[in-house]
Amino acid sequence: MSDELYRLVYYSRNQLETETETGDFEAQVADILARSRHNNQRDDITGALLFNAGCFAQVLEGPLGNVEAAFERIQQDERHGEVSLLTLEPIAARSFPNWAMGFVGERADTAERFARVGLESGFDPSRLSGDHIHTVLKDLVIEEEATAA
Repeated sequence: MSDELYRLVYYSRNQLETETETGDFEAQVADILARSRHNNQRDDITGALLFNAGCFAQVLEGPLGNVEAAFERIQQDERHGEVSLLTLEPIAARSFPNWAMGFVGERADTAERFARVGLESGFDPSRLSGDHIHTVLKDLVIEEEATAA
């Protein structure tokens, strides 16, 4: 298997229920993040996830076979609807080397910034390019790291 790195960017419609019999929305998000971080560390994948009530946007980076396998799991996950691949391309270096799965969206200013991205696309993520989503997530993760330091 090649050690060449790939970046995959996708968006999907959020199919999470805001209230469920098994728990609330935040618990579902925590479960997604915990599972993603575990699987991604195991599979040498880094990346970042951003979502709102309407959609997920995610960047995955790593060996091609591992990234494709992760994307296949996402496509089969009932919490994602209308999964759309925006970018799959070789890369020279990771943009998220310290993040098994960076999560942006917990802070109010991050939510506000993502809302602006939504406004730019008319709240239609299919109108955003993979490069645009990658850049937004990278900038937000850099801000998260700076705030945490």
